[in-house]
Amino acid sequence: MGLFDSITSQLTGVLGAPNAADGGDWMGVIGNLINNPQTGGLQGLIQSFQDKGLGGVVASWVGTGENLPITADQLTSVLGQNHLQAMAQKVGLPVEGLTEKLSGLLPQVVDQLTPNGKVPEEGSLLAQGMGMLGGFMS
Repeated sequence: MGLFDSITSQLTGVLGAPNAADGGDWMGVIGNLINNPQTGGLQGLIQSFQDKGLGGVVASWVGTGENLPITADQLTSVLGQNHLQAMAQKVGLPVEGLTEKLSGLLPQVVDQLTPNGKVPEEGSLLAQGMGMLGGFMS
């Protein structure tokens, strides 16, 4: 299995198969969140949580222990209403439905993408694979 297949399989395992009944393309939404070069990719996403006072929450997702929960309001403060509205439109859900789903999915995805409690370095194979995944889903 190649690197791209491995990463896609890992995300699909966390997110499940896309399902039109629950809003569709969750893999694309999460992939764009963790691989957006304009926001610094996964490291930038983590930094956004830290900047909004949620460093302990996101550190629990990266770490090897239990993942702390996040609320829809906390996600809104980190990601911003405009960004969430664009993502909600993409998956065909109201913003409230999107933030509810993301509050369950995002901790799992960050946890899976940070093996051994470490964020992959920008030049690592995982980061390169995520770049390919992001390009494929655009």
